[in-house]
Amino acid sequence: MKRRILTAICASTVIISPACNADTAKTISDDVIETPIPVVTAESSQGGFSAPDNAWRDMDPENTLYVDTDHGRIIVELYPEIAPIHVERIKTLARQSFYDHITFHRVIEDFMNQTGDPKGDGTGDSSLPDIQAEFTYRRSSDMPVTLFSMRPKDIRNPKGGSVDVGFYKALPIATDPIGQAILTKDGKVNAYGLHCKGVTSMARSNDPNSANSQFFLMRGTAPHLDSQYSIWGATVHGRENLTKIKVGTKGNDADFIPDKMNKVRIAADLPEAERINVQVLRTDSPAFKAYLKNYRKDDGTYEDICEVEIPTRVK
Repeated sequence: MKRRILTAICASTVIISPACNADTAKTISDDVIETPIPVVTAESSQGGFSAPDNAWRDMDPENTLYVDTDHGRIIVELYPEIAPIHVERIKTLARQSFYDHITFHRVIEDFMNQTGDPKGDGTGDSSLPDIQAEFTYRRSSDMPVTLFSMRPKDIRNPKGGSVDVGFYKALPIATDPIGQAILTKDGKVNAYGLHCKGVTSMARSNDPNSANSQFFLMRGTAPHLDSQYSIWGATVHGRENLTKIKVGTKGNDADFIPDKMNKVRIAADLPEAERINVQVLRTDSPAFKAYLKNYRKDDGTYEDICEVEIPTRVK
């Protein structure tokens, strides 16, 4: 029986999750406006944050995923330019209504919400074949990233060497300096998503190429997962619902009755009347760079990039 393993944090150390749960499964530049802008979360952007209309972008309905739960709708932006195989799998299964009524079978506080198993115990998959890992991707200069300066000791690079962190669209990423692209055959550099709250990533077994249908939505920050699991999206609306999902693990917690996904759909497949017209602040805009100043410390650096939420508004 193939079981899905997702590394977890226990007793302040990074270990493989079975040590926490005896029966864990496929678990898994500043040339900007100087006017002060209040720090707001994405969900309160309408009430406390304003920016010119050209600073906002519409989401592509074909790459927008609606996850409807008992706690409300979670809207995820998909990134086929980063993880094409995984995005295609998620879209295929959503269009088959595969994810409807599937539970969040493993939910760990300050870590993640895992779902996508039709058996509900962490051992199940879809009937489709497993897919190849997309832990990293090749980034070209036409994929702009707004860099985020952190303290040297906080720079995320589990493999060593220099790395930049910043935002591509609504996704926090780490990337080799784009200046290195002139030295590569394809004119691109390596990059990967960061496991911050709201990021969506694929569960797998110990085999890197074993992802299938199970995935997890981050409810905390887990840098030890970076470049080890395939990130394919980021939550842009309904982030508050991520931490409303009931904590527990099916099979380990006797009284655990898991929450579920009632319906999962691609926005393009829904009538316009059923869609939410969410706009996301462009992270390559002067308005976003001004917004970031609210997180900057006196020494000019920032705390962890995961502390920053991308403002959105419903038009």
